Amino acid sequence: MADLLPVDDPGDARLADYRDLRDVQLRKSLEVENGLFLAEGAKVVRRAVEAGFTPRSFLMAPRWVEDLSDVLDTTDAPCFVMDEKQVERVTGFHVHRGALASLRRTPLPSVPDVLKGARSVLVLEDLVDHTNVGAVFRSGAALGFDAVLLAPRCADPLYRRAIKVGMGAVFSTPWTRLDDWHGALPMLSGLGFTTIALTLADDATPLEQAVAGQDKVVLVLGSEGHGLSPRWEKSADRRAIIPMREGIDSLNVAAASAVASYITMRR
Repeated sequence: MADLLPVDDPGDARLADYRDLRDVQLRKSLEVENGLFLAEGAKVVRRAVEAGFTPRSFLMAPRWVEDLSDVLDTTDAPCFVMDEKQVERVTGFHVHRGALASLRRTPLPSVPDVLKGARSVLVLEDLVDHTNVGAVFRSGAALGFDAVLLAPRCADPLYRRAIKVGMGAVFSTPWTRLDDWHGALPMLSGLGFTTIALTLADDATPLEQAVAGQDKVVLVLGSEGHGLSPRWEKSADRRAIIPMREGIDSLNVAAASAVASYITMRR
């Protein structure tokens, strides 16, 4: 069982994992160097531990200790207990449903392992907003997608904000990063997937037509600003669009992923 350790000093060195969570660049460096990530909120903390990630420690307000007592019973990691105002001083913001956990990262699986048995896959190219990445994971998980692959420059799905927005979907959805960005889509086509790029290209067809009758489908979504790179747009097997009312040419990538996932899973 976790040791419950009352702490009243926001400067306590034992709280280093949780300090200054608003500073994205600082957090990226700290989390990569120390092989950790943070989960925020009682539900997300629970899902992370249940998914098999090993806790380094917990930080929570007293009223959340009982709610997470069954989770704390499974580990000997320390649980630092602080007043909610003090937790806010440590993290730099109000922690929604005042519980946090620092957990150890695990090595990413190989692409073949992630794709084993998969029929519906999301592939993300250069999404740099953690909120969008989390939302895409959540939509994919909710609508039955089997896996997610990320280009090297995509935002980290295990960043706190991505995990929170995705409600922990990153813990239940197999995912990894693509090493070979240049040849990624032809590689997936060679594995029997029909790769379908969401794009405004002139030859794009309505998505419902593009996915009709296809067994194994990869939906390819591009960055928030410029969409897909010309390389990925051209190397996809098909180019597709979500038909929209005249005058509106596109959706936010998170919204587009939800609509596209729904259409694809109805095939």
